[in-house]
Amino acid sequence: MEKTNQGLLIINEFLNADKFSEQSKWLMEAAKESQISLLIKTNAEILVHLETGDFKENYKKYYGDLPDFILFWDKDIRLAMYFEALGFPVFNSAKAIANCDDKSMTHLLLTKEGIPMPKTILAPMTFANIGFNNVKFLEQVKQKLTFPIVVKECFGSFGAQVYLAKDDKELHDIVLSVGAKPMLFQEYIKVSEGKDIRLQVVGNKVITAMYRYSTNGDFRANISNGGSMKPYEPNEIEVKLALRCCEILGLNFAGVDILFGENEKRLVCEVNSNAHFKNIFDCTGVNTANAIIEYIKEKIYK
Repeated sequence: MEKTNQGLLIINEFLNADKFSEQSKWLMEAAKESQISLLIKTNAEILVHLETGDFKENYKKYYGDLPDFILFWDKDIRLAMYFEALGFPVFNSAKAIANCDDKSMTHLLLTKEGIPMPKTILAPMTFANIGFNNVKFLEQVKQKLTFPIVVKECFGSFGAQVYLAKDDKELHDIVLSVGAKPMLFQEYIKVSEGKDIRLQVVGNKVITAMYRYSTNGDFRANISNGGSMKPYEPNEIEVKLALRCCEILGLNFAGVDILFGENEKRLVCEVNSNAHFKNIFDCTGVNTANAIIEYIKEKIYK
């Protein structure tokens, strides 16, 4: 009897919005078209069972048949690491997801390799039960970065945890409101105000791209914040920049956001390991789900 190609799609139990379930549906449909049986489970349905003995035998005891691969569409790093310890190929890897989920880590790794990015200063770590009982470090931030200053929480999506401080009071207020959560401070790229490029990468290819722009005065270009979009043909520099970022961060697929700089320079803003692809499909007609499944199929079965 011929073995069935079988994968496991991991999603988050607690994200129930339509935009998340729709992506899962597209990935399942793409797998079916490629003759892959893709079982969907949440991170609450498959728990990390740590006990002595053979990891794979323990997995079979609790969950049954072993999949050929894991398509990890979540940010539960410990669960991804568990699957890797079991010996499963995991797309994207736990390390790659962690590198992107923490924006400070993304900047550290990319800047180290010479990737052009906005000037960035990381806030010092504090403790949840203490917070910032003084903000003396902001003097150094103001000396190195001129207003307005972008403040970003290190963990966040859809531009919701990104703020713009226009003066000293706003900077102080934003820092105190964010509290003990990790954050960073960044130079404001005026040339790219309200506009950026999203490049969708799968494997070693940019499969599509879109130009995002704000029409409501928001300094962010995110579609979730009311931005607009149109198809974009990236140039060679932009393509190489996106691919190099994915190589450094160890990503199989990602959405790379690039800002416009002075004198036609390009600056990497963020890299998203689990980039939502409905908007870019609506904009360009390119289905990222198909490209991801084809990439995995090539890696696992050919």
